[in-house]
Amino acid sequence: MLISQILNEDGSITVAVREEGEGAHAVRGADSLYHLALEAANSGRGLLDVIHSRGLAGPVDLQTVYATQRFLPPITHPDPAHLHLTGTGLTHLGSAATRDAMHAAAAQQAEKAETDSMKMFRMGIEGGKPALGDTGVQPEWFYKGNGLQLALPGADLVSPSFALDGGEEPELAGVYVIADNGQPFRLGFAVANEFSDHVTERINYLYLAHSKLRPASFGPELRIGTPPEDVRGTSRILRDGAVVWEKPFVSGEANMSHSFANLEHHHFKYGLFRAPGDVHVHMFGTATLSFGDGIRTEPGDIFEIAAEGFGLPLSNRLAVAEREEVTIGVL
Repeated sequence: MLISQILNEDGSITVAVREEGEGAHAVRGADSLYHLALEAANSGRGLLDVIHSRGLAGPVDLQTVYATQRFLPPITHPDPAHLHLTGTGLTHLGSAATRDAMHAAAAQQAEKAETDSMKMFRMGIEGGKPALGDTGVQPEWFYKGNGLQLALPGADLVSPSFALDGGEEPELAGVYVIADNGQPFRLGFAVANEFSDHVTERINYLYLAHSKLRPASFGPELRIGTPPEDVRGTSRILRDGAVVWEKPFVSGEANMSHSFANLEHHHFKYGLFRAPGDVHVHMFGTATLSFGDGIRTEPGDIFEIAAEGFGLPLSNRLAVAEREEVTIGVL
């Protein structure tokens, strides 16, 4: 089942559900996916059971919703500071090749020694899919921001004025809520654009943390439950209505060096990320990005990311923020 959130003219939210290839209907009496998810998590019921118990109301035209830019992210938090955007990298087979190429100069200076990126990738290959009950190797992990950094489907991804690049990363994102007892619950997966500054990262690997502090977008629909082992999608960039870059991408555990369970364990093992009521949107990495093919994005470019079985494509336009002068006061 696919689920989405729509912003109404009066500021209220409609939660809509559908099966792939079918029309959408509103969930009766639902004011947000967040409250539906917490009801399920705190009652011991499944999310689908909670939805079915409420029943469906009238039909919803999702194409019109997209055209009028009324999609919200599939889940939001009443307080955006309690929605966490995070991610893991070097998790996909082939992902090290692009990253390693970005740091090739440093490797040459070290007499072609193996880069830290390649070492991390090999660690994942060897220990990223542990047996059930065992703990696997830690992945690369990064923080992107909170709900204030979340761009709506169809809206602009705003790169800061000081950024050196604004490039897409087509990924799957897992969506989680934390129950009142501190237990994380996964709702499902959505297509995401883990927007990053690859030029800044390429200067020095230690700038990775800076390069990830950018907005992100996911949705517009969330696939409830476990994704297929083999996920196939397409990422493309349009400029002035023409496609300037297009490439298939793959995800799902059949194409990954880590299992989802291992990546989830190493995120939620920190008590910091098990605060009751919080929402987590965790992006699981990619092996495909236009920057790796030498594409330099421009303001106005439109990123489109789609994957079979995950609903409508995710579309966002690249914009650049005006320069801000930040002063630090002294109290």
